[in-house]
Amino acid sequence: MLAEKRLARIIELVNEHGAISIPELMDALDASESTIRRDLHKLDKKGKLYKVHGGAVRVRDDYVVADLPLAGRQTLHTAEKRAIAAYAASLITPNDFVFIDGGTTTECLVEAITETRASYLTNSIPHAQHLLAKGCHTLVPGGEIKPVTEVLVGAETVNAIRRYHFTLGFWGTNGISLETGFTTPEFSEAAVKQMSLEHTVKPYVVADSSKFSKISLITFADFMDATVITDHLPSGEGAYKSAGNVVEVEEL
Repeated sequence: MLAEKRLARIIELVNEHGAISIPELMDALDASESTIRRDLHKLDKKGKLYKVHGGAVRVRDDYVVADLPLAGRQTLHTAEKRAIAAYAASLITPNDFVFIDGGTTTECLVEAITETRASYLTNSIPHAQHLLAKGCHTLVPGGEIKPVTEVLVGAETVNAIRRYHFTLGFWGTNGISLETGFTTPEFSEAAVKQMSLEHTVKPYVVADSSKFSKISLITFADFMDATVITDHLPSGEGAYKSAGNVVEVEEL
């Protein structure tokens, strides 16, 4: 197959399926892995699709395919994150064992925490340092540090968290959807989020309103698996309010 026809066919297949793997493209186009990878790189640079680990997804405004570096996210929706964090921090009691996920909204939560008698476990290196500076009893699991978000991930992290049972927990997310739940771009981080959330009595997802109706690549929990603390629901999103598990801090 000529290169131009192959590229056009890849775009068709990605748009048709939404997401497709490299092996599936190899079978459909009778092409080698190196050829498909090279084609995906070209099409990604042209903005025709998003190249992700192991395949490609179609270009959509509501898709979140990668984490921004921490420095790039810390200045986004700052006032909203602080309001969310203040409410979330007020839920912590002296007897709680709290899991805190990585991210910039949970970073605001750590800044807002005043309850130093509770125990905290976090897989975020910056969060752990901040909690220690506050005098909190702080635990971290083992694992590999993910450079972009500075969190611990991998099988060692998941296995360590498996042993714990949290009374309360707070997670960040890249996307919130009634259909796809809470999503994040990277498998190893999703695995940590999923395990920790499953081991928590009262799980909360802390996210500003920009995360609603966004979809990332991997679901780590269904929408009804946690209570969402947000600044407000965007207009036209009444279905989320009807679900009954969303707290809007601007209305309190």
